[in-house]
Amino acid sequence: MGDIGAAHPPDGARPNLFVGAANAAGGAPEPEPAPQPAPEPVAQTIPQSCAAPEEVLSAIATERGLLDEQRAALDARASEIALAEETLAIEMARLSELRGELEGLMTKIDEAREADVARLVALYVNMKPREAATIMNDLDIEVAVTVLGAMPERDAAPVLAAMNVVRAQAISMIILERSKLPGDQRLNGIKLQ
Repeated sequence: MGDIGAAHPPDGARPNLFVGAANAAGGAPEPEPAPQPAPEPVAQTIPQSCAAPEEVLSAIATERGLLDEQRAALDARASEIALAEETLAIEMARLSELRGELEGLMTKIDEAREADVARLVALYVNMKPREAATIMNDLDIEVAVTVLGAMPERDAAPVLAAMNVVRAQAISMIILERSKLPGDQRLNGIKLQ
């Protein structure tokens, strides 16, 4: 048993028990470990796909250029949109002003028309019914309807009675139907003469 202690190496490392037993039995000495290949230099372990620093810097510069171009294009587009919005606001203000002017003109036209109708009504009211009827028989149907429709009934009745019968019937029918909605009006087949 003293051999077991002799089988231990002097530096304190314990060999494998089987190897130590084989050595104690007088077997072959331990084989020397195979030499390890020398490690490859670091430069050879870098993959070939990595670019040189100059190429990386060039790619970054290209990307920055593209980003600057895109930024400039976006800024130009934003300027165009702002200009279009400003132009639209100016046009809307101009159209609003024109609408106000048109509404003012339409109001003046309506007032002038109402004043003209009131004058015509006053003229026909002051005429003798037979004279007014003679004129209205030859007058445009729209004007006759407008004037007779605006006249008070006690003044319009004698004029209508003195008119041509067919014309009086047509004017009466138009006055009745004009108060209805356009889809409900029945103005077809009205004889004017």
